Amino acid sequence: MAERAREHAASVDTVYDLLSSEYRGPALIDVNGTLFDHPALRAEVDRLAGELRALGLGPADRIAIVLPNGPQMVIALLAAMTVGCAAPLNPKYREEEFRFYLDDLDAAALLVPEGSAADARAATPDKTIVIDVRSDRGSVELVAPTGRTSSAVTSRRPDPDDQALVLHTSGTTSRPKIVPLRQRNLAASARNIARSLELTEHDRALAVMPLFHIHGIMASTLAPLSAGAAVIATSGFDAFKFHRWVAELQPTYYTAVPTMHQMVLARAGDPGATSLRFVRSSSASLPGAVLDGLRDLFDVPVIEAYGMTEASHQMTCNPLPPRSTKAGSVGIPTGIEVAILDRAGNELPRGTRGEVSIKGPSVVDGYENNPAANEAAFIKGWFRTGDEGMLDDDGYLFLTGRLKEQINRGGEKISPLEIDDVVLRHPEVAEAVAFAIPHDKLGEDVGLAAVRIEGSALSEKELRDYLSARLAAFKVPRTIVFVDAIPKGATGKVQRIGLADRLGL
Repeated sequence: MAERAREHAASVDTVYDLLSSEYRGPALIDVNGTLFDHPALRAEVDRLAGELRALGLGPADRIAIVLPNGPQMVIALLAAMTVGCAAPLNPKYREEEFRFYLDDLDAAALLVPEGSAADARAATPDKTIVIDVRSDRGSVELVAPTGRTSSAVTSRRPDPDDQALVLHTSGTTSRPKIVPLRQRNLAASARNIARSLELTEHDRALAVMPLFHIHGIMASTLAPLSAGAAVIATSGFDAFKFHRWVAELQPTYYTAVPTMHQMVLARAGDPGATSLRFVRSSSASLPGAVLDGLRDLFDVPVIEAYGMTEASHQMTCNPLPPRSTKAGSVGIPTGIEVAILDRAGNELPRGTRGEVSIKGPSVVDGYENNPAANEAAFIKGWFRTGDEGMLDDDGYLFLTGRLKEQINRGGEKISPLEIDDVVLRHPEVAEAVAFAIPHDKLGEDVGLAAVRIEGSALSEKELRDYLSARLAAFKVPRTIVFVDAIPKGATGKVQRIGLADRLGL
C-alpha cells in the first residue's frame, strides 16, 4: 500500500493526476451518504470535463465558478481544473464585485446554479459563456449555455506548466492582485500537505472551508483526494450543525480558521470520544487558549499550519506525534524552503526576527500583469511573505505578526497577536482582536475589540486591569470596545488593517 502511494506521488504533476483510480474507497461524501468512490469520481470529472471541452473550452481558458459549497462545487472545481483554469468566486459578492472580478479575470465561461446567481449573471461580459449547472443525485449536469461557443474543440488536458487555479489576494490595502497557480504548483502542494498530515485512504476530511479559498481547495479537498482519502463535502461551516456532522459522518480530521474553531468551542457540549485523529488550523494565528480548548474538547493533537495563496496554501506545519509540536510555532517547512531575511534580502541567523521568505515547487511564479508587485515580492529568488517571524535551532517557525499589521507605538513595535493571546485567556472573553489606532503624538496606539461571553458584564476597566497584570504597560490597549461580533472577511479571517475606521475609532 505504501509503495503504491509513493509511486503515485512520484508521477503527480497535474490536478488530474491527483485523481488516481487505483484507490477504491469512498472519495466524495455528502451529509446524506457516499456519492462516489475514487474510480467513479474520476469518471464523473471526465464526463463533465468532456462537456466543457465540447463548448470550446481548453487549457488557455479561465472558467469562473459561482456555486455554493457542496459535492456539486467539488466536482465542478475538479472538472474546471482538468480542462483549463478554475476561477472560483464568492457566491455572496454583489453585482459590482462580480463585474470587477469577471473583467479582471477575462473569464471565458461562468458556471452558475440553474435559476439563481442573478448578480453574477448581470455582471457577466458579453464574451463570457454562461453555463447553468444542476445536480441530479450527486451528478453534475450542464444546462444549455447562453453565449457563443467555439468550434475549435480541443481534447488536450492541461500540462504541468498550464494554469490550474487563479485567485485574487484579499486587497485589504490595495487593488487585489491576481495569483495564477499552475498545475505543478497545486500538485506539489497537495502532495506536501498529504505527507505532512500522514493522510491515507482511511481518512475522511470534513470540508467546512469555502471552496473559493485556497485553504479549502487544498487542505480539505485536493490533499485528501491525492492520498485516496474521502472528502465530506458540507454546505460550509455551520456552528449549529458541526458537532452533529462529526458524530454522524465520522471524519478523521477537519481544518479551519481560528474564528471557526472558536465557534466550535462555543457550541460544544461535554467532551466525548470522536472519530477525529487530529484537528488542523491555518490561515491566521491560532490563539493558545483556543488550541488548548480544542485539545481538551477532542483529546487529539491540534496541528497549526502556515499557508498563503501565493504558496498554494501550506508552507509549514507542526508534525503529528511522536514528533514534537512546539507551542506558539507554526511548525517546520513542508516541501519548500523557508528563510528569514532582512530588508536587503540577506538571510538572518536562527533566533533572529525578520521577514519570512519562501521558495519551492508550490510557490507562485509571480503576480499577473503586475511588475511593481513582483519587484516588491521577490528578492534573490525568495518570495517575501510580508510576515515577520523567526526560526529556532530546530527549524520550527514562530510568527510574530504581519509586518503591515504591527503597531508602531512611538517607536515601540508591538505584535497584536501577543495581545490577542492574552485577552482570549480571560474567562469572560469569547473573541478579541488587537489593532492599531491613530494617535496624534505616538503615531499609533493599541486598540482592542472584544466580544463578551453570553451573560457577561465584563467592564472595560476590569479587562484593562487584567491585561495590565500580564502585559508591559506600553502594550495595554488604550482603547477597548465591546462589540457583538468581530468584523471578518468572507472566509472568517479577521482583517486588522482598517479596523479602527470600521469601528469608528
